[in-house]
Amino acid sequence: MRPTTSPPRPLSGLATMLDADSGTSRSPHAALTGVTIDSREVRRGDLYVALPGNRAHGAAFAADAMASGAVAVLTDRAGRDAAVATGLPVLIVPDPRALLGQIASWIYGQPAHDIQVLGVTGTSGKSTTTFMIEAGLRAAGHRTGLVGGVEIHAGEQRFQPRLTTPEATELHGLFGLMRELGVTAAAMEVSSHALALGRVDGVYYDVALFTNLSQDHLDFHKDFEDYFMTKVKLFQPELSRVGVTNLDDRYGRELLGLAKVPMTTFSALGDPEADWRAVETRLGADGSTFRVVGPGGVEADASVALPGPYNVANALGAVVTLVEAGVPLQAAVEGLGTLAGVPGRMQRVTAADDEFQAVVDYSHKPGAVESVLRSLRSVTEGRLTIVLGCGGDRDSGKRPIMGEIAAQLADVAIFTNDNPRSEDPLAILAAMMEGALRVPQHDRAHVIIEPDRAAAIGLAIARAGRGDVIVVAGKGHEQGQYVSGEVIPFDDREVVAEAIDARKESRKH
Repeated sequence: MRPTTSPPRPLSGLATMLDADSGTSRSPHAALTGVTIDSREVRRGDLYVALPGNRAHGAAFAADAMASGAVAVLTDRAGRDAAVATGLPVLIVPDPRALLGQIASWIYGQPAHDIQVLGVTGTSGKSTTTFMIEAGLRAAGHRTGLVGGVEIHAGEQRFQPRLTTPEATELHGLFGLMRELGVTAAAMEVSSHALALGRVDGVYYDVALFTNLSQDHLDFHKDFEDYFMTKVKLFQPELSRVGVTNLDDRYGRELLGLAKVPMTTFSALGDPEADWRAVETRLGADGSTFRVVGPGGVEADASVALPGPYNVANALGAVVTLVEAGVPLQAAVEGLGTLAGVPGRMQRVTAADDEFQAVVDYSHKPGAVESVLRSLRSVTEGRLTIVLGCGGDRDSGKRPIMGEIAAQLADVAIFTNDNPRSEDPLAILAAMMEGALRVPQHDRAHVIIEPDRAAAIGLAIARAGRGDVIVVAGKGHEQGQYVSGEVIPFDDREVVAEAIDARKESRKH
């Protein structure tokens, strides 16, 4: 994800900009056409940035980088000797990671400055909202890009992401590719990890949107307040021009007093204090319609193909962000109406006999699980079943909360593996069950524990009756399951479809 051609940039110019020390007595002469922090991804003409790591220093791989075509190394004092041993020009700075955004932006000629970038942050709804924003940009005549955890778009090109927000070196290379392909505007997810680790350094957001906040990533942030304040960083003049915030969310409202850029507010619940409101909302199993009302009495009818009130909030936030970016209101709502869906986000997998509905969703946080179940309850004529797991090596505090929510809001809750990673899957399930047992027995869902995810999905489909709704939650668009250091091919959508076919076959006999 980088431009096919990049004008060479002089290493001496980078050294001057960073006020970097030379690792050798020679002057730092080299022509740079790219940059990477991964020695396995070096291309000819690259600057290899060797960072300290948990297990080894990146400078230990400097010789590999040179063999692949690196023409210079930038590192810290600890990596100096290994870098110098390659014979390449070496630059030394105190903290290379802190400079990655600045370095990559400079090497690729500041491509993000030539693209209108609209950023989305929050706990839930980032991916869906970025797809909505991109649809609105396209309707307004832009050639578009998208950066997120589901897909990455550069014009017509599509890539599978490794992170919700790429590392700074990859991100600026991607913007360089977008510029090369004529992209004029892009929607981008901005994760709290990206803000904390400087992955978005060197990017300036024309508009920044805050969706909502609920518990997540407390394995990374020291506490919830730290998580929130990290999000607040996006709404400072160094990173964005103007902000948009969800007035229906407690933290979206609190953001108003902390942001240092002009803020525009919206409310999907019709709060009269909001600048923009959704009114006359009609929720349905196939999506929703609503009327957008804005400042000065401007109005437009809108529709969204994704069900649930939280998708009305996502849609309204996208529309307001687009308008703040200069897109006409009518183009924004027309673009929204062209979006058929988002991979793994409330994605229907049609039952062969239409007796029941099966939905795959990425909800893997307490707030998202609650929103999905409440939304589906309103369109469920029979029983509401959730197949749910919790990821290993991640925020363990979410597990009992998610178990409690599932047991409280569903009729049947099947607890299973998500991505256990290095943890004991049964210990994760026990934590979920601990939360489920907090719900009084007479109010509690029928809880089933089936560690095998495919078997759990098969069980849910086999038990489905007329009017039932089944949601398989947690993995969404993911195509693999992380177990004990391995990635096993696994796609919830495919497994659900196979289970539906198996059910149909079994009923023939």
